[in-house]
Amino acid sequence: MIAREGIKVVLPVFFIAFILSIFTLLSASILLKVIFWILLILFIFTMYFFRDPNRLVPDENNVIVSPADGKIIAIENVDDGFVGKGKRISIFMSIFNMHVNRMPFGGIVRKVNYKKGNFKAAYKSAASFENERSEVSIESDRLKFTVTQIAGLIARRIVSYLSVGDAINKGERYGMIMFGSRVDLVIPENVEIKVQLGDKVKGGESIIGEIL
Repeated sequence: MIAREGIKVVLPVFFIAFILSIFTLLSASILLKVIFWILLILFIFTMYFFRDPNRLVPDENNVIVSPADGKIIAIENVDDGFVGKGKRISIFMSIFNMHVNRMPFGGIVRKVNYKKGNFKAAYKSAASFENERSEVSIESDRLKFTVTQIAGLIARRIVSYLSVGDAINKGERYGMIMFGSRVDLVIPENVEIKVQLGDKVKGGESIIGEIL
């Protein structure tokens, strides 16, 4: 399965490579063959980058799942304006990770806040405050949390499908960040953290915490 943002990239590359392959078969041009192989490699890379596999979302109603594929690079105490006292869990997404983001827990969108900023390396702690980002705050009868998509050194486009008032389920796709980037999840004190620094997680599938 290909992410919706990837279709407009993958299809043109495929058609150009397909047409060029016909000309390559009919021609002895070395240049055409080189261009064809470059396009073929590009097509394979775009298919890989924009992959969007289905995930087995845990159905327990007290578990919070990862919003992204990647590596846990920070677990910090915070006092958030929406969530209150809790933890911020940061997930670094390398260029090789699947980049579709999923909702950690179900609820109603209360805030959507897009902020322009820098494009520092996403693994640096300053990225949470200084980089371009999109913050979404969610509330349910059991939990308030904020999930933030953060642009990285290479990433230049953050996609979010959500608006204030939207209802969304746990594990549902809600956006994507292009190329290497980061996702921060802020959860309250009544959540028992189930991950550690260095853990690798899968969006919509790996359990980040349990509501006590």
